[in-house]
Amino acid sequence: MVTVSKINGMKVITSDAYTLGEIDGVRMDPNAWKITHLQIDLMEDAIRDLAYKKPLLGSVRICVPVDIVNMFGDVITLKTSLQQLRDSPVCSNKKSDK
Repeated sequence: MVTVSKINGMKVITSDAYTLGEIDGVRMDPNAWKITHLQIDLMEDAIRDLAYKKPLLGSVRICVPVDIVNMFGDVITLKTSLQQLRDSPVCSNKKSDK
């Protein structure tokens, strides 16, 4: 069994070998007790290449569904390429979403 604290900080790599960033949390469905999304804190290059606007302070965090995870080991590898992630939603930082 893997805990959330173990995956936090793990690198995330796309199917085309692009390093997106690191896991910075998860989203969970409380009714099903199931993790639905991974929150990825994007690296500077990924922010630029995915055409997100970097805030003055902080970073950009996207939410990707767990069903696009291909492999889990020393890093998390996704089934999707960088281009396929272009429309991934930015995770909200509202306290009500936590």
